[in-house]
Order: sequence, then structure tokens, then C-alpha cells
Amino acid sequence: MRRLVLSAALLALASGCMKSEEKATPPPLDGQLEPVANPHQPGDFEPLPDPEAQGGSVGRQPRRLTVSQLDAAIFQAVGRRWVTPSGDGIDARATSLGRADYALVASENTEPNLVFAKFLEDGARYVCLEQAKAEVAQTNPALRTLSRTLPGTWGDLRKLTDAQVREYLVYNSTRFWGSPLAGDELTRWVNLFTQAAARVETVTTNPKPRHQALAVVCIAMLTDSRFITY
Repeated sequence: MRRLVLSAALLALASGCMKSEEKATPPPLDGQLEPVANPHQPGDFEPLPDPEAQGGSVGRQPRRLTVSQLDAAIFQAVGRRWVTPSGDGIDARATSLGRADYALVASENTEPNLVFAKFLEDGARYVCLEQAKAEVAQTNPALRTLSRTLPGTWGDLRKLTDAQVREYLVYNSTRFWGSPLAGDELTRWVNLFTQAAARVETVTTNPKPRHQALAVVCIAMLTDSRFITY
């Protein structure tokens, strides 16, 4: 008898709780979506990688430019293609830079290896020196690429104001990398340019190779990892 009374009491209690819960939850209004439980459970998906292990980024790893992309990027940033009179420019180095020949190699290599770095430095020296040399003789800033922010005619680059040097570097960093130099990094690049400009003036040849000061900045920016990755 006690078991029957206890069972009846439990059933009554459970029934009362269900009725109280039903009363506590209001019916959904017209046009209102019913709540849906989260189907994902811990372990169903991989967490985002640690930003400190990826240079502050939680997205994909940077990718190196392909040879075709590199060719176009050099032309847009510097103002001329890496094409030499002797024919050892980017077209001749394309296979070494990673372009597939579809005979022995069927996919393009986009690893930033030492061979790529060596040939890229060779190309940077050529295009930057040639372009800087042409711009020294160009008095119309609008027709220049690297020195568009400098005055129409200039000689000793040490006479440029700090504001002019910073404007020149911000313009070129934006052109090469898509992001302007700023803060302490900009100051370090100002020191690089002023040291190059001072070193050029110690050369005894006439005229002095002042275009080399522009080329130094160009080479440094073109071989920077921010130029060859995206």
C-alpha cells in the first residue's frame, strides 16, 4: 500500500512540474522562430590557430607570388619589366624562379627558397638601377615612378627636408607593398635613405651617381617579403 501511495505521489509531482513548465514557457508569436539548439558539440570543429605562432595572423599562411604575378608586380611598382639586353631577365629565369615547364614539372613552385631570393635580388638590382638612372634626367615628376614626390629638379639628396624624405618613403612603400611605412619603421627607412644619400656624395666621379640612393630604397623594398607575398 505504501508503494502505491508513493508512486501516486511521484506521478502527481511530475505532472505538476510539467504543467508548471508549460505555463512558464509562453507560446511563440506569429512570425517568431522557435529557438533551435546548437547542434555543434565541443570537438566537432578545429579551433583557430594560435596567432602568436603565425605572425599575428589567424588566417591562411602568406603565399609567394608566381612568376607571372612577380613580372606584373615589378612593372607596376618600379615602372619597367625585368628584361635585360643580354636576355637573362625574368623570362630566361622563369624556370629557376618556379614556373612549371609541363615537361618535367607540372605545377608551379611558390616556395620562397634561396634560388628564388638570389635571382630576385639580381632582378631588383637591374630594374631599380635602370629606372633610377632614367628618373634622374626626368624633370617632370608626373612622368617618374620612384621619385614622383621629389622636386622637379634635384641634386644633392642630403638637402631634402625630413618631410620630403618621409613623403618619398611613404609613397614608395604604399606603391610596393600596399601599406605605408609608419612609426619607428619609417624612421629606420629615413636613416637608410639619408645614409645612402651621404655615401653617394663621397664618390669622386663626376657626375655623382645620385640615382644609386633611389635604387637602394627600391631594391630593399622589392626584395622585402611584403612585396613577394600576399
